[in-house]
Amino acid sequence: MKNARSVSELNRLIQQALETELDPVIWVIGEIADFRKAPQGHAYFELVEKQGNTVQAKIKANLWSFSYRTVAARFESTTGTSIKNGMKVLAQVTVNFHAVYGLSVNIKDIDPSFSLGERARLRQETIDRLTRDGLLRLNARHLLPPVIQKIAIISSPTAAGYGDFINQLENNVYDYRVYHKLFPSTMQGNDAVTSILKSLDQIEETRDQLGIEAVVIIRGGGAQLDLDCFDDYQLSVQIANFPLPIFTGIGHERDECIADLVAHTKLKTPTAVAEFLLSGFREFEENLGLILLRLDRITRQKINGEQAKVQHLAHQVSAFAENRLKLEAEKLHSSVNRIRLSAKNILNIQENSLVTFEKDLKRELDAFFQHQKQNLESKETLLRQLNPKAILARGYTRTEVKGKSLHLTQVKKGDQLLTYTATAKISSTITQIEEK
Repeated sequence: MKNARSVSELNRLIQQALETELDPVIWVIGEIADFRKAPQGHAYFELVEKQGNTVQAKIKANLWSFSYRTVAARFESTTGTSIKNGMKVLAQVTVNFHAVYGLSVNIKDIDPSFSLGERARLRQETIDRLTRDGLLRLNARHLLPPVIQKIAIISSPTAAGYGDFINQLENNVYDYRVYHKLFPSTMQGNDAVTSILKSLDQIEETRDQLGIEAVVIIRGGGAQLDLDCFDDYQLSVQIANFPLPIFTGIGHERDECIADLVAHTKLKTPTAVAEFLLSGFREFEENLGLILLRLDRITRQKINGEQAKVQHLAHQVSAFAENRLKLEAEKLHSSVNRIRLSAKNILNIQENSLVTFEKDLKRELDAFFQHQKQNLESKETLLRQLNPKAILARGYTRTEVKGKSLHLTQVKKGDQLLTYTATAKISSTITQIEEK
């Protein structure tokens, strides 16, 4: 085509248009991204415009070493932190178009007061949103146990604040003991929010297993802009909704971060958090001591009162027992007299009965003995009559064969007979047997 131009010609036209139409210096608002510092001292990054998390526009930015030293020093002196990713800045720039490297801007200055003001605006917007959502004091709903004995700690393990916290906790003069487990986290920079949220998730997963009663988020202070992660909305929501009370000891004196506002209890420093936990032990111990003193006093009063009641009852019982004993003694004496009289009457009756019985017994015994005597005499007469000697004396004899009576054995001729008389024993031999 007749009107076609080369790339270099097009670039010259763009360069001329930029130089003609744009002011030499322009103030631009953008968020720093992909920040990196070259060994020569230059800083390279992008200025980004975002709508939520969506990038709407971006442009390359260069901050040459000579300007970087001045701009960075003034920015850090004012804000307390260095220039880094994620910051929204108001930058004074000149637009530069290079035939090879394309469009970029050279940073001449950065207004630190804008970054501080922008941070305050965003912070207030987050607070208002949390208030509308009813989250600002939601974590404060948790009731603290009388003594917090098991805690989870979110901190950088190398932070001085963490070391101060542990030293304060473990070397207390009262020798209280608190179980603690560290969940290491990044506590500043772009990765801080993600890291802290991850630690909170881990604590929630293991809280029942470990018996965690509270969470402590601590760091050892720092510049204001270094604490921007603690103004994050998502982190604040997680803290507000967390199922355990959360204590913060971020370590800054000048201002509160939003994490402080949504936490159950905020304290200025890590050591203040440790002291707060230990104060719970002391207060519990003091309250327990007071309760014991009151219990001792009430017990003593109760014992004294009961002793007085016991003494009064003892007197009443003693008087009642004495009266009762007298009454019973009189009853007993009367009963004894009645028993004696009754016994005497019974004895008299029994004595008369015994006399009568004795007479009857004697009479019956006399009759019995007389009867038995007559019976014995009759039997004696009969026995004398049956006595073999008496029979023999009347002229009878008794004959035996081989020791047996004659009528009890079968005899034959030749058997020897023994015949007994009253006065003799006759031996004979059978010579003849006649049957009858």
